[in-house]
Amino acid sequence: MVEPASVPERAPAAVLARAAVAAGYAPSVHNTQPWRWSAHPDRLELHAERDRQLSAADPQGRLLMISCGAALDHALVALRAQGWAAEADTGSDPDRPDLLATVTASNRTPVTPGAKRLFEALATRRTDRRPVSEQPVGAPALATIQRAVTGRARLQPLTREQVLELAAAADAASTVESADPAIRAELAYWTGRSARGGVGLTAGVLPGRAPRTTVPDRDFGRAGTLVVGSGHDRAATYLLLYGDDDEPASWLRAGEALSAAWLTAETLGVSVLPLSVTIEVAGTRQLLRRLLSGLGHPYLVLRLGIADPDQPGPPHTPRISPAGLVEIATL
Repeated sequence: MVEPASVPERAPAAVLARAAVAAGYAPSVHNTQPWRWSAHPDRLELHAERDRQLSAADPQGRLLMISCGAALDHALVALRAQGWAAEADTGSDPDRPDLLATVTASNRTPVTPGAKRLFEALATRRTDRRPVSEQPVGAPALATIQRAVTGRARLQPLTREQVLELAAAADAASTVESADPAIRAELAYWTGRSARGGVGLTAGVLPGRAPRTTVPDRDFGRAGTLVVGSGHDRAATYLLLYGDDDEPASWLRAGEALSAAWLTAETLGVSVLPLSVTIEVAGTRQLLRRLLSGLGHPYLVLRLGIADPDQPGPPHTPRISPAGLVEIATL
């Protein structure tokens, strides 16, 4: 007698909705959280939320897609930590251009210790813009973080000479953006919201003064309240997150890679700071491509380091309420 084929067990809608809520912890440019989830009985749909796109600094949507990719990976991490084998279909639909991915979860799978650690890192990960300690990131940790992005993007560590070129590019990009009234106004909007609506950068996550670092962060146009110590970035490792092309699908995968690298780093006690200002300006983005010898397209700069043990961690950025990010579909 032939046994009937087994029917895959699908995650219930509540499990999918919880994963979408957990994805709200994902990092995003200026904490814009430019995504929206639709939870169906058999799937999750990730949509781009264009109302929260940086129209001046990110007109092509590169950083929006990277942000949404990070949210997508966070949702997959949450599903695997609940014991579900999860997959994402990122094929485009010309009739629904803002539908970025459809997530399904079928069949139970054992929850590994690694899956648990990544899920726990969702809630503890934060962005620290202050200098790091004098302790360098060890080679084994760096290799583990690089492996975490395999299949989605690549991470290229920069030499000391390349870091100096990066510093000059970051300074040039900041000068260009500071001279653009639209970008200045946009930055003022996202840093002056005082957490209204759960988005934007509050004073508590912005340094109280410009940190003393070789590679400058962007000029936010205002001082925050985050206490800055006497450290530097001499022991930091700078890397380029890059891929083979410069298309929206690759930007989304780069966001997934960013999430994977950052959550892995968090489990290893490594601080990650994404730097996007050199990506936002066409001229400096091309300079970064030359650092890759023209063999890839840069998506983001990452600074890795060990946080200053004498400074308490920065607060978490605010988050949009689950009701504002997750729609429960009944059909």
